[in-house]
Amino acid sequence: MDAYSYQPKLLAGLTKQVLEQHMRQRWLSWVLAHPWQVLLSTALLVILMSAGISKLAFRGDFRIFFSAENPQLQAFEQMQDEFNKTDNILIGVAPAEGTVFSADMLTLLKQLTDAAWQTPYSIRVDSVTNFQHTEADADDLLVEDLLLDVSQLNTDKIAKIERIALSEPALVNRLISTDGRVAAINITVQLPEQDKNKEVFDAYEYARQLTLQFKQQYPQTEFHLAGVIAMNHALAYEAEHDARTLIPFMFLAIVLMLALLLRSVSGAAATIVIIAITITSTLGLAGWAGIFLSTATVNVPTILMTLAVADCVHIIASMQFALSQGEQKSAAIQYSMQRNLVPVFITSSTTAIGFLTLNFSEVPILADLGNMSAVGVMLACLFSLVVLPALLQLLPLKAGKQQQQKDSLMDALAGFIIRRHNLLLPAMLILMLGFSALIPLNKINDEAVKYFAPETQFRQSMDFLDQHLSASASVDFALHSGESSGVNQPEFIAAVEQFSNWLKQQPDVIHVNTVSDTFKRLNQNMHGDDPAYYKLPAQQDEAAQYLLMYEMSLPYGLDLNNQLNLDKSATRITASLKNMGSKEITQFEQSALAYLANHYPQYQASAASTALMFGYIGERNMASMLKTLPLALVLISLLLIFSLRSWRMGLISLLPNIAPAAIGFGIWGWYSGEINLGLSVVASLSLGIIVDDTVHFLAKYQHARQEGRDAEAAVRYAFNSVGRALWITTAVLVIGFSVLMLSSFRLNSDMGLLTAIIILTALVIDFLFLPAFLLKFDTKDSKRHA
Repeated sequence: MDAYSYQPKLLAGLTKQVLEQHMRQRWLSWVLAHPWQVLLSTALLVILMSAGISKLAFRGDFRIFFSAENPQLQAFEQMQDEFNKTDNILIGVAPAEGTVFSADMLTLLKQLTDAAWQTPYSIRVDSVTNFQHTEADADDLLVEDLLLDVSQLNTDKIAKIERIALSEPALVNRLISTDGRVAAINITVQLPEQDKNKEVFDAYEYARQLTLQFKQQYPQTEFHLAGVIAMNHALAYEAEHDARTLIPFMFLAIVLMLALLLRSVSGAAATIVIIAITITSTLGLAGWAGIFLSTATVNVPTILMTLAVADCVHIIASMQFALSQGEQKSAAIQYSMQRNLVPVFITSSTTAIGFLTLNFSEVPILADLGNMSAVGVMLACLFSLVVLPALLQLLPLKAGKQQQQKDSLMDALAGFIIRRHNLLLPAMLILMLGFSALIPLNKINDEAVKYFAPETQFRQSMDFLDQHLSASASVDFALHSGESSGVNQPEFIAAVEQFSNWLKQQPDVIHVNTVSDTFKRLNQNMHGDDPAYYKLPAQQDEAAQYLLMYEMSLPYGLDLNNQLNLDKSATRITASLKNMGSKEITQFEQSALAYLANHYPQYQASAASTALMFGYIGERNMASMLKTLPLALVLISLLLIFSLRSWRMGLISLLPNIAPAAIGFGIWGWYSGEINLGLSVVASLSLGIIVDDTVHFLAKYQHARQEGRDAEAAVRYAFNSVGRALWITTAVLVIGFSVLMLSSFRLNSDMGLLTAIIILTALVIDFLFLPAFLLKFDTKDSKRHA
């Protein structure tokens, strides 16, 4: 193309840029001329949006992690409908010395069991003391509590209770440890689900107060609260605790950082105003939209603080740079806005895109986190571009005291990279490839109990009870005979027995609760307690008669509805497991169902449990996020190409934007190797954030090239004009996400740590690799750039 044919296109491009600059100038001039009008109208808008905060509420039950379409949740709900609910509170009781088989401890267990029936929404209470023991009485079947009256306790009675309890398959490793040192009381609750949060807190608080009361009577005894209700309470409690502690801590940290880094009280005050109106507006809009606060969405204020600060720092730092060059305040604000308007808008848009990809997550509360954060990021962008200039116009401002020193540091860094770019480029490539090679060390693992830090009370209780009983992981199997009263058929009972035996032989199975043990015990009872008859009944009518006699003798609340459905066509078999990883528990379920399909294809089988739900959700979520990552990358790349008006610059930005996440996950593979729900979204979430540094650096670099400077001079200009702002915003972002590490909820703390690593890595790449890459490959004549 010759100079004459190129000239019209060049003139058209310049005309378009002049028009755009004129429009920006008019808009900015109006804002600077009418700052009070801008602030008053913004205040009215913020008040209207923030009014929705009153509609926000915390919710912590485990179902918030699963959408209504989740197949494991549907299987779980179906099993809950067919059999008794399994939502429970497990109270562990452990004497400081000896076993629970003493007069004092058995009295405690009896009294605690009786009192547990008063737990709100309780429908069943199981313990060693109210276990329905059966024995023969001539031709009759005697069914009664293993400990009916504490006044009957004597040496012989205690010995009998111990002998029966430690030999009963339904009790050992479920409600009593094999050594008798730990016992448990299982309270099954059925929540009305009118106000789940309140119902969970009511049930848990009653159990907690009950244990405190008995702790005063028996100070040498430990009490531990576990179970589904305890986990739901812990989820809600940790969310509220993070809101009360992390948000104020982060706010204080940001105030100190701004005062230290900006060296401007007015600049820090203006930034704090932007942060405050961004957070209140976002939370208010969430309230109007019906979104609740959870362990995930409670992080939104902390995230928005860091991102809002990043926008403000770029604008204020550029303004201080202009002030240091002798510009007046209004001119300095205009200088800053002209150079940051597009970069701030683009970086906010890419960050919002990254958060919006969380809508493809399998976890609803992560989608809520993405939507709230995306809305908040764009509000922060709007307030930074409209309200911040008005505030800066009204507040007294001057150049930072150490501006010149910091610019000299950036200039020295630019000089080092210019001199050593031929060495830095291959060194950084080797570093990126080396850490990326560690990514396969990561394995997806989601264990609900391990979502909580070891120092939390819930985690300590679960770990203790897992050491002595089977408290945290279990899988329910439903086996359907296909006809009413089919559970009485000898061949069906035999299938249940064989499957139960297979489960007991698995190395990770601690206990199996099965109706076949009940049939064997009843058969022995009806034959004079002869141990030779501890086997399944041979005839269907015999099995039906035994079961009918037994059920008629059971007290209210202790029937077999937790094992048999209403028409006796199906039974539930519960396998209690060691604390297993998500991969192991899903493999266990698949092996068990495969065993049933191979050996008993005539019976329909299914499996469900909370442990299974969490076991599958991590892999499902990671798969969905990996599918959306290329889409996010394409959208962000198109935005960069549009903002930089250059395919070349857009393509150059790809590697610095992809590499930080790859390096971060490589570092995580070396450091931990466990990927949970929180980490499965980090790649998409961080992609939009780490683009910020690249966009600001390239925008300044491109601006210098368009002014006719060569690559070396453009790199030096980029470092001098935006380098300080980049390391300040990176420091703020790293510290902001690092604050999440203080959370006792691992999904938050792990996400915060890995995101901080990726953001810090992004700065290193943008400071060392990107300019070296530009110096090596962007050798086009600066006149053509201009």
